[in-house]
Amino acid sequence: MSGMRSTGVRAALFTVPFALGLLIPGAASAGAAGSHASPTSAPAKPLTCRGKGVDPDALVRHRTEIVIDAPLRTIWKLLTDVEHWPSWQRPVETAKRLDHGPFREGSAFRWTTPVPPNPSTPATNLEITSTVRQVKDHACLRWTGPAIGEGLRIEGVHVWSFAKVKGGVRVSTEETHTGAQVDADVPTATKILREGLGAWLRDLKSTAEARAHHLPH
Repeated sequence: MSGMRSTGVRAALFTVPFALGLLIPGAASAGAAGSHASPTSAPAKPLTCRGKGVDPDALVRHRTEIVIDAPLRTIWKLLTDVEHWPSWQRPVETAKRLDHGPFREGSAFRWTTPVPPNPSTPATNLEITSTVRQVKDHACLRWTGPAIGEGLRIEGVHVWSFAKVKGGVRVSTEETHTGAQVDADVPTATKILREGLGAWLRDLKSTAEARAHHLPH
């Protein structure tokens, strides 16, 4: 989610949470293999959830998608059970729900991820607070919120969409970032966001498919 040159951070600010899908280290090193293994560019039409999408005025934005060979309920559970994110997303150090019960409109969560030093900001621990604005069960999610660290503040909007297709479930995600740091270097911030969303989808795919493979028949 930058005055963040050469940070290799991962961004998913809201997409769970803002996705506040913000900057997360290690995105560029993530890999995948096989059919539909890597996220692909998606059409230009913005994603929405219950009629609401990303920030239309944001300069930093990216949309991508991937097909996951796993039940939709498995994918949905992984994405909405935010307190277990650290178990399958290495860059996420902590994640905590700020409310209880089903994942719903108004649900909020706070998570942290380290950000390495770069020419514009020192190494810091990014704290992201995401609030779910729209949700349609097993169909879409939209959350927003700030990501704050030393010398860094980003506002993120993250939308997720899920559709059953041949071969599994197509998971589409789109996120925008705004803030002085990201607006100062849009190409770099966009690259970081692209790599971050790609890494998030690959982690989601590998974890969901591994769990589906071990489900009893």
